Amino acid sequence: MAANNFLFDTRDVKFVLKEWLDLDKLLGCDAYRDYYSKDDVDTFVDLVYKICRDQVGPANEDCDKIGAQYVDGRVTLPESVKAAYHTICDAGFGPQKGDREVEGHMPLLLSGAFDEMFSAASAGVTTLWNATAGAIGVIQEFAGEKYKALFIPKMYTGEWAGTMNLTEPAAGSDVGNVSAKAFPTDQPGIYKVKGTKIFITSADNDIVENFIHLVLARIEGAREGTGGLSLFMVPKRWVNDDGSLGDVNDVYTLGIEHKMGLKGSATCTMSYGENDACYGILLGDPPGEDGKGKGMAQMFKMMNEERLVTGMMAQGISAEAYYNSLAYARERVQGTKSTDPKGPRVRIVDHEDVRRMLMRQKSCVEAMRAMIYKTYYYLDLSHDSPDPQERAFADGRFQLSNPLCKAYISDMLWVLVGEAIQVYGGYGYIEEYPCAQLARDGKILAIWEGTNYIQSQDLVGRKFTMAKGQVIASLLKDINDFIADHKNTAGFEKEFAMLASVMADYQEILGLLNNYLQQGQNTMAPLYSTRILHATAMMYCAILIMDQALLATRKLAEAGEDHFDASFYKGKIASARFYVMNELPAIFSIRQIFAAGDTTALDVPEEALG
Repeated sequence: MAANNFLFDTRDVKFVLKEWLDLDKLLGCDAYRDYYSKDDVDTFVDLVYKICRDQVGPANEDCDKIGAQYVDGRVTLPESVKAAYHTICDAGFGPQKGDREVEGHMPLLLSGAFDEMFSAASAGVTTLWNATAGAIGVIQEFAGEKYKALFIPKMYTGEWAGTMNLTEPAAGSDVGNVSAKAFPTDQPGIYKVKGTKIFITSADNDIVENFIHLVLARIEGAREGTGGLSLFMVPKRWVNDDGSLGDVNDVYTLGIEHKMGLKGSATCTMSYGENDACYGILLGDPPGEDGKGKGMAQMFKMMNEERLVTGMMAQGISAEAYYNSLAYARERVQGTKSTDPKGPRVRIVDHEDVRRMLMRQKSCVEAMRAMIYKTYYYLDLSHDSPDPQERAFADGRFQLSNPLCKAYISDMLWVLVGEAIQVYGGYGYIEEYPCAQLARDGKILAIWEGTNYIQSQDLVGRKFTMAKGQVIASLLKDINDFIADHKNTAGFEKEFAMLASVMADYQEILGLLNNYLQQGQNTMAPLYSTRILHATAMMYCAILIMDQALLATRKLAEAGEDHFDASFYKGKIASARFYVMNELPAIFSIRQIFAAGDTTALDVPEEALG
């Protein structure tokens, strides 16, 4: 089994898109009705699968073994990676997804589903266009018509790329500490930019002709902190008014990081204005008399959706690890059955604990897929529904779910890929097999786009209080109504009893949170926020996958035991049962821990840590 062994089962993707979500409703919106129908799903999914199998998957080995190279001030990538990139862009599955204004654009739900497969095939290749798509969205919303016309068409085709430049040596998660400066010139809207940015993903390569860097900097005289930051479009090469490439800007790649994984994605250190000749274009207006800039609000346009993209990359890697470990378990012969110790040797898929590990992976992958696809669905509706009330409702659900998708899925990736490695046994620890690279490539996703602790703070501190708490209250009502409506469903009585019991504990967690805050114990929220996020995500995932199980039960009854899809629907039902009965009860423990209110981590003297 090769390290670049791309295995992906598209059946669940098609189930979610065509059978579970109301795709007809989404595609009936004005933006899509003349271009797409549910009948197109199979064609698109099968085409993306073929590209992944034939080009992206094979390029993944070069991503890891050759990787991005820094040579004479430039980043070079393997030829197989370049070929895969061009194939994806030419097929319309690359940065094109970032432009919601272009006629006939694809719903983000579909492009997100394709990103799951691309990430499964090669997370490194996938990074080459995701930032560009996000940058297109920012430019489309905040730039003037001149620069939209100059930059977006070439970014759209993938001939040019875009990046996001926040992090500096002294300003990581604490973005307000940014020291990059911007100075006005005699030309309105044009500023000199000076500063150094680090950890900038795919900020240089030898595939594209130009880069449009989005750079956070503080205009001279603006206030300190995040409120004083502005956002600039900084081309690597200046673009003439006729669209041709002009002079080289004072933008240089100083080097790339040597990482534990994702080696095919260059993580660059960027220098802006080393020779006092770097020019950028301000997005929007400069700070007013109050010194407030608009940069962070503009950048959050990109970061918000990039967080969902990061969750989808984690989803793809987790799925790939599962499908590979399942294939291995079906082939590997070792040991005898526990019920027949003197009998013949059997495949390890017949061993009880291997079954447990496989079911854990399967159930979590499918539950997480349900959550993140549903979130993409809401994101599309928040833009495209003709009903203002529905747009507002969908936006609330997207905002609430976004940190869950980013943090829970990328945290679970490390756990689930670990289970896949364990299925392989010693071979899982060897680089010639796929899961070692998947583990190394995937770990960064819990750190990207705001660490998962930041996501949990966002959930507890902002999302729970949105609209005076009505957004979370609406979700809780939907969950309780779902349980009440289906608690007597034949064959699922145990599962709904578990859901009801866990939901009671989850609501107690929220009550405890409010009590701690009202009592002035404000450190309890950040101390427990990660566990509260996990509990919220598990509760949401459980309801969604149980909804899928009810649908699968109806589909199985209609199709019959002899139907070619019978095994799939049985597997879907099994995933829901396992997730609810084995993963969800972790919330009981979270409630007990939170109720105990242990503060040892805060109380222990630093010196006592070792």
